[in-house]
Amino acid sequence: MKNNMRTYKLALILVLSLSLAGCESFLEKNPQGALTQTTFPASASDALLAVNAAYAGMLDLSFHSGIFPLMDIMSDDARKGSNPTDQSAEIGPYDSFKFTKTGSELSLWWATLYQCIKRTNVVIEKVPVIVMDEKLRNRYIAEAKFLRALYYFDLVRAWGDVPLVTALDPSIKLTRSPKLDVYKQIEQDLIAAIADLDEKSDQPSSQLGRATKGSARGLLAKVYLFQGDFANASKYAMEVINSNIYGLEPVFTDATGVAGEDGIESVFEIGAIGIEGTGGNGYANVQGVRGTPNRGWGFNRPAPNLRASFEPGDPRLKGTIIDLGDVIDGITIMGDGTTPDVTTDTNGNILETECYNRKVWTPGTDVASQFGHNRRLLRYADVLLIAAEALNETDKPGQALVYLNTVRLRARQGNSTILPDIKTTEKNALRDLILKERRNELAMEGHRFWDLVRTGKAADVLGPLGFVAGKNELLPIPQSEIDISQGSLTQNPNW
Repeated sequence: MKNNMRTYKLALILVLSLSLAGCESFLEKNPQGALTQTTFPASASDALLAVNAAYAGMLDLSFHSGIFPLMDIMSDDARKGSNPTDQSAEIGPYDSFKFTKTGSELSLWWATLYQCIKRTNVVIEKVPVIVMDEKLRNRYIAEAKFLRALYYFDLVRAWGDVPLVTALDPSIKLTRSPKLDVYKQIEQDLIAAIADLDEKSDQPSSQLGRATKGSARGLLAKVYLFQGDFANASKYAMEVINSNIYGLEPVFTDATGVAGEDGIESVFEIGAIGIEGTGGNGYANVQGVRGTPNRGWGFNRPAPNLRASFEPGDPRLKGTIIDLGDVIDGITIMGDGTTPDVTTDTNGNILETECYNRKVWTPGTDVASQFGHNRRLLRYADVLLIAAEALNETDKPGQALVYLNTVRLRARQGNSTILPDIKTTEKNALRDLILKERRNELAMEGHRFWDLVRTGKAADVLGPLGFVAGKNELLPIPQSEIDISQGSLTQNPNW
């Protein structure tokens, strides 16, 4: 079955690649050229190409926070990593919140997200008038709305007020829409998408990887969680749980590994194949083991603080961090000879050791195979913890404990002597325990920084690293975008 899944994935990615190549010329133009306005998309086959192009942007390396895992690096989970001199001037400052508004990584991320949004708008605006099977047409539009919501969710979390573009001919001089309006659009898109998407259980194998009702419900639960609307967060998380479609992989490393691709725990993921080029995902290559075996650049190094946060015996520690000398899939991790095994500050305190993100590991010894990692944007463990948090906040601690302890049960890997069930029902204590569980379960997956910001804990936790309250909750609007707008875009506070 697994070989069949990889065959289907290859077929889907090839379709995505062809659609991307075929649509790139009109998608890059602003204002829109005659091709978009008069001839594309005009048929059912065009509609498929257009919606596939809306997915394909996720395989652009810049989709992942401008190439580098900035959300992890800015948290207490990770440091820049790689060789000390590699990208030290550009990405190193994210370790200490000394980055600036002129970095190319931020402008690349911003531009890629808006390019992705433009592709969704092509589908949402043009496909409704195409004569084709009505159910399929509605599904394509629903997929595009899900993707537009996904892309705007990154934008609003990273930058707050952002231009809200829902048409193909926006003003050249865009202004920032209030984040509440952006969130409202995200909610509308997801609610509309739920109605016309398939359930994952109803998808044929050839369609795995596309958005589903569960994807939209799970993302909507998270969107409400970020706004502090805990009633709706629990409502939509429970809809995913009560669908009985999803579950936890028995083995923790399979939740993000090859064996769990499109599996029971995957609510939404980015499919990829192991090639350096179209269809491959550079996200894992950026973080892959540097040196021997040569799997990538070695950025996003797990921090000592993260290592110390795991409870005694928690198997998720080794499911999250690769250390030198580890043997994985029969491969011994020797690392990079030009990277210090241990880096200390002037007082002798350990800043980092040479270690790597286990969550992006794929079997192999070469660079190309590392590109085959499927990044999980939303997995069922996250949904369970969203439900736990939202239920606790709405004074249902007993129910919250059920979902929190479900996550811990899987984490034990059958060892009843570790990770005992949480039993406290005191709201504040349980809130902190759920946040800690999110850290250990979802570490190095890009969640920690935003979790600290939305819960109001960023200043306390990240202050020693350089975080400044009233400034670093949001990224700076790329200065290049402000310049292009001729001043219609304004900067975030204190930047």
